[in-house]
Amino acid sequence: MIKPTDTRYNFLSLGAGVQSSTMALMAARGEIHPMPDAAIFADTQAEPQGVYDWLEWLEGNLCFPLHVVTRGSLTDRVTKKADNGNLRNMLPVFIKSAGGVAEGKLMRTCTMDYKIVPLMKKEKELAGVKRGSKDLVATSWIGISTDEVVRMKPSREKWVQHRWPLIEAGMSRHDCLLWMNRNGYPKPPRSACSYCPFHSNQEWRRLRDEEPEAFAEAVRVERELQALHRDNADLPGAIRGTPYMHRSLKPLTEVDFSTDVDRGQLELWGNECEGMCGL
Repeated sequence: MIKPTDTRYNFLSLGAGVQSSTMALMAARGEIHPMPDAAIFADTQAEPQGVYDWLEWLEGNLCFPLHVVTRGSLTDRVTKKADNGNLRNMLPVFIKSAGGVAEGKLMRTCTMDYKIVPLMKKEKELAGVKRGSKDLVATSWIGISTDEVVRMKPSREKWVQHRWPLIEAGMSRHDCLLWMNRNGYPKPPRSACSYCPFHSNQEWRRLRDEEPEAFAEAVRVERELQALHRDNADLPGAIRGTPYMHRSLKPLTEVDFSTDVDRGQLELWGNECEGMCGL
């Protein structure tokens, strides 16, 4: 893949997962050019502690600024009534109808509102982009690897273009892990909210066994979300059914987290992240 046109500013979209962390460290070592003006991490305030610990370590190993931006607590947003008294859900939760039938998943807006929007706002601020500007002045580096090319999407804004340095280098997620190991770096954690419904069974099991506080938070948020929408079913925005974080439509404390592959089946849902949370 050909590197895009050079721009005055280069910003690294940091999800703090395997791919974007590899991309950031490669840039810091001079293996990707030019040196980014800054890395930007959008904090939903709902990540496991291991992600924040990794972010602190990563900042100490970069030679360019790392900005942490936030739109506030996603948890508070989805477990409390809006200022107008209505309910709002931003999570792609699984829904069970009153009759006990699975009704699929709700639409997700959490990535756009709590990851992409605050990140782009910071990029515009750092690049000095004026309202309505259509001049191309910035490049946003996104850590998508060769095994995720379906997630590549062009920028919707005229002032910024997207770049995928790992695609340019022909690197897969596995290649990123090999690069980290070869250069003596620890393995990054998976970056996503503790209660993200896109978690695989493997990730749910890891949280339960290795980060029990994060798993307990996911259990709490699931219960609060269910109670909020059950007790306020007559309000605009109420979920018509019972929301669950896991596709089994069972409470997290009751789910068998063996994977579809463990049971000899195909993974039907997969991880449909847009490439901003867990990279």
